[in-house]
Amino acid sequence: MLRRFFLRVLFAFSLSAWFVLPAAAQLSQPPEVAAKAYLLVDITSGQVLAAKDPDQPVEPASLTKLMSAYLVFDALKAGKISLKQTFPVSERAWKMPGSRMFIDPKMQVPVEDLIKGMIVQSGNDATMALAEGVGGSVERFVQMMNEQAKVLGMTRSAFKNPEGLTVAGHTTTARDLAILATRLMRDFPEYVPYYAIQRYRYPGTPAANDTNRNLLLFRDPSVDGLKTGYTAAAGYCMVATARRQVPALGAGPQGQRRLLSVLLGASSENARAAESQKLLNWGYTAYEAVRLFPAGAPVTTPPVWKGKASVVKLGKPDGVVVSVPVGEAGRLKTEIIRPDPLVAPLMQGQSVGTLRVNLASGALVTEVPLTVLETVDESGFIGRAWDALRLWIQ
Repeated sequence: MLRRFFLRVLFAFSLSAWFVLPAAAQLSQPPEVAAKAYLLVDITSGQVLAAKDPDQPVEPASLTKLMSAYLVFDALKAGKISLKQTFPVSERAWKMPGSRMFIDPKMQVPVEDLIKGMIVQSGNDATMALAEGVGGSVERFVQMMNEQAKVLGMTRSAFKNPEGLTVAGHTTTARDLAILATRLMRDFPEYVPYYAIQRYRYPGTPAANDTNRNLLLFRDPSVDGLKTGYTAAAGYCMVATARRQVPALGAGPQGQRRLLSVLLGASSENARAAESQKLLNWGYTAYEAVRLFPAGAPVTTPPVWKGKASVVKLGKPDGVVVSVPVGEAGRLKTEIIRPDPLVAPLMQGQSVGTLRVNLASGALVTEVPLTVLETVDESGFIGRAWDALRLWIQ
């Protein structure tokens, strides 16, 4: 009889205690955090470690500039603009209230300097100049922001301006900001170093406002971004990310574990830094990262029908790393859920099944989508006919 239900294949892994791993959804009690909402994500494993009201609509203030930067970086990557290209400074940009880079209409400012002004100084004038240069108009740029939000899956976000000043209906959530920040780092790694710049001032402008407001850049060498924000309505907000070496994951970049915290509505500049630091430190100490499978290694090799190959390699191209509460790494259990039978053709990158990771207690740690690592083409007519007969008999 032909089986087309999901086949559960159970594996029990006994992992050595020194093998470390990236995290799961609040399997460990997070600390008290003084903020309206927050989210802590292990970027390396893709798991949420802690959350409070992550889907509550909030004003993002200058965290809005993460989306503006995403569109600027995308235009750079597509070759539509260049870092050395200059943009004019319109009257509208020059007169922007709030944080400024202090550029004026007499200037033609290189894109790279406008990016630094937007990120380091949180310049509303720089952001406006970039929006006009990339979008043609501010209104078109805002439309692009909302279109990109939909593409990224930011389902609870609505942008009304590029800089983040308070406007009715200009809202997002901690979860959407985490999606945006994660994609920004993943899609444009070459531009992430801008977020670690501690001080910047454009030549010919006053020295005021030349220091990055992300205090963690001055307190924690593992922190390399990303953005702060403040308005009276939003309170003090921060999206912070840190990258720390984990010996159990290996040497060099592959052994680095990245966490991301989104903190909204703190009471002061110092409070948002302290509470963000608390979240990041807790994530690194309460959870450990375990590499279950290295990059490119198959998680499973189930049989394939009507294919040129007899089996297909299923896994995750960049490997499988998971995060678990400290002390649980040696007692993980995994379960593979996939359709059966698998019939060729199966294309590289095609999603086929899930790796489910549980603690010994049965608590779910995470679910990892499995994809085809190597394409399996259809076999010839005789091979397909023979397998069709075998399937029919089975």
